[in-house]
Amino acid sequence: MTDIRTFRTSQNKLAWLTLLMSSSTLICCALPILLVFLGMGTTVAALTSSIPALITLSQHKIWLFGISALLLLVSGWLLYRSGRTCPTDTHLGSLCQQSQKWNSRIYWFALGVWSIGFLAAYVALPVRVWLDG
Repeated sequence: MTDIRTFRTSQNKLAWLTLLMSSSTLICCALPILLVFLGMGTTVAALTSSIPALITLSQHKIWLFGISALLLLVSGWLLYRSGRTCPTDTHLGSLCQQSQKWNSRIYWFALGVWSIGFLAAYVALPVRVWLDG
């Protein structure tokens, strides 16, 4: 029984780490683009001068997206691999089902956040250049 709890705890930690990493892709790439698009370029300048880590995140966005994509793949595999079962005990089984439901919600939210960041960082500008072309 402790093995199941340890595994579920590590799986929950991985889900939250995945959400954190995919959210950082939004902060580094999508948020500044959105603010400039809305005419708040001075806000972006103020943010980057106040929080220099934003520049570092933007400079290493390939690593950021790569690691977060890897975490998303591992989380997806852990969530949806075959052979996953919950304990037969009614209390532990209901906790297991609830944990799986929340992990799934966190995973899909993180995947959506990552997708928005990826589109903003890598797809938006080439599409705009192609459309203007």
